[in-house]
Amino acid sequence: ELNHARVAVLGASGGIGQPLSLLLKNSPLVSQLSLYDIAHTPGVAADLSHIETRAKVTGHLGPDQLGAALKGCDVVVIPAGVPRKPGMTRDDLFNTNATIVATLSDACARFCPEAMICVIANPVNSTIPITSEVMKKHGVYNPNRVFGVTTLDIVRANTFVAELKGLDPARVNVPVIGGHAGKTIIPLISQCTPKVEFPADELSALTERIQDAGTEVVKAKAGAGSATLSMAYAGARFTFSLLDAMNGKEGVVECAFIRSEETECKYFSTPLLLGKNGIEKNLGLGKLSAFEEKLVAECMAELKTSIKKGEDFVANMKL
Repeated sequence: ELNHARVAVLGASGGIGQPLSLLLKNSPLVSQLSLYDIAHTPGVAADLSHIETRAKVTGHLGPDQLGAALKGCDVVVIPAGVPRKPGMTRDDLFNTNATIVATLSDACARFCPEAMICVIANPVNSTIPITSEVMKKHGVYNPNRVFGVTTLDIVRANTFVAELKGLDPARVNVPVIGGHAGKTIIPLISQCTPKVEFPADELSALTERIQDAGTEVVKAKAGAGSATLSMAYAGARFTFSLLDAMNGKEGVVECAFIRSEETECKYFSTPLLLGKNGIEKNLGLGKLSAFEEKLVAECMAELKTSIKKGEDFVANMKL
């Protein structure tokens, strides 16, 4: 049983990393919490270590301590990287974050090749292909264990639908498929539970709000970063689902951006049944409305370009 899960957070001192680490420390599913960053981790670890939950917290600082942070880990969550500023797209982060994710994936391949890897660092549409290609170079790639965390899109969709319909957001579930940027984010309102209906203009506005919700926060923060607290919540939600499934809980379903055969895109997010070994079964796109079919068709070119950009980055990289 994995009630003794060892979880590493890479980028633990950052805007997402700190609240994410707090949520993980608060969980009985975690017995060892390993925090890594290039600054401030000893302080963050000391602070969290005083919390009255059983997870033992260790702090690891800088590249020399990255191996120690990862050894023996069951799950690695990667919120590392730089956030967006107003006017930036997620793709503008590519050059900086691609290098960071490739370096961290390389260490995962060396020190915890069997771990579940959950990538939060944007642009997820490119950083998941990067992680996958780096793992392949080491001969340890397992597509059932590499996840792009898109959970915040689902969380936002649930919240916005609940607000419009006067429902409890905790009881709303909207699958979100595709990718994790702009028009590649495709909320399947037609598959929402409980069933909800919107007139065409309202549906279109709701879909756009879900797609642009990250930018809404970037603008509101006015230069002080992007979504950190809601992203930490979503990252924790996904990690807990994964840990529950690894512990043998049945019927755990989350959407994530993964290697996929469901569409003509090599990577695509759909609802996934999680299990002891990561992805147990890809549940696919399900039945789409005409509006949703069109959204899928229209995002393919952008998604393929982002995926190729990630793959090319690793192909041209000296590891």
